[in-house]
Amino acid sequence: MLEELVVAGFGGQGVLSLGMTLSYAGMVEDKEISWMPSYGPEMRGGTANCITILSDRKISSPIIASFDSAIVLNQPSMDKFAAKVKPGGLLLYETDTVLQPSTRTDIQVLGIPAMAAARELGQPKAMNMVLLGAYLAQRPIVSMQSVQEALRQVLPEKYHHTLPLNYAALERGYQLMQQVAV
Repeated sequence: MLEELVVAGFGGQGVLSLGMTLSYAGMVEDKEISWMPSYGPEMRGGTANCITILSDRKISSPIIASFDSAIVLNQPSMDKFAAKVKPGGLLLYETDTVLQPSTRTDIQVLGIPAMAAARELGQPKAMNMVLLGAYLAQRPIVSMQSVQEALRQVLPEKYHHTLPLNYAALERGYQLMQQVAV
């Protein structure tokens, strides 16, 4: 198993924490992992992306030019990364923030209303966990239980009161993907 993923959007959308949570979940399952963040000089509102690689074997390099999957949270990220998804790959995007999705026919392009779902849960910042749940419905590279354990490690203790909300967001994303990918 080898999954090379890019997660991209604006700073403050939870891009880096989504990738980090997935990486920690890989560690929980004793997988080889690589997590490489990249962000502009702005803390919020600038561009941010991370490359997350999970594998059953040693990872030769964390620097890659094409991806098995991409999760994009804004239009500039769609414009930048859609062409870098390998044929047969998955391009998952947030439908409220991406107005012109890729028209590629050699990959699976799926939109999820993650922001709307997070708002329904009462916390727009949970959008990233909705997308992670949706992603795992299509690419079950780690278990939901491992992701929940990873969240306990990734979130600072002062935010552990948000764990039930994050778990609900993961589940909601998983359910949304089952409806979309029929």
